[in-house]
Amino acid sequence: MGTSKRLAAHYDMRSQHQTILTAARAGALQSLTERELALREQPVTIYPQPYRAVRAWVRFGPEAVWVDAKLARSTPLAAGIEFRAGDRTFRCWVWGNAVTVDEG
Repeated sequence: MGTSKRLAAHYDMRSQHQTILTAARAGALQSLTERELALREQPVTIYPQPYRAVRAWVRFGPEAVWVDAKLARSTPLAAGIEFRAGDRTFRCWVWGNAVTVDEG
């Protein structure tokens, strides 16, 4: 008997959400600081909906998690992303090289 690709994607998503929620209990979601972003010196692009799908490394306390996210804004060096787990929405700024465009 084969497995359903649709169900596999659903279980992957549920597993990722559980990983995110577990990491969120271990520490706060980290975001780049105002000094690192230098928003007064750098242009900011705000993307209208629908956002671009990306994969990104985020950090909850000491734990790094690879998440499916949406690109909401960017600077030449950083990306403002948002992602969901359960009924929670998380938003943070990460370095641009921590983000890849989700082609899938």
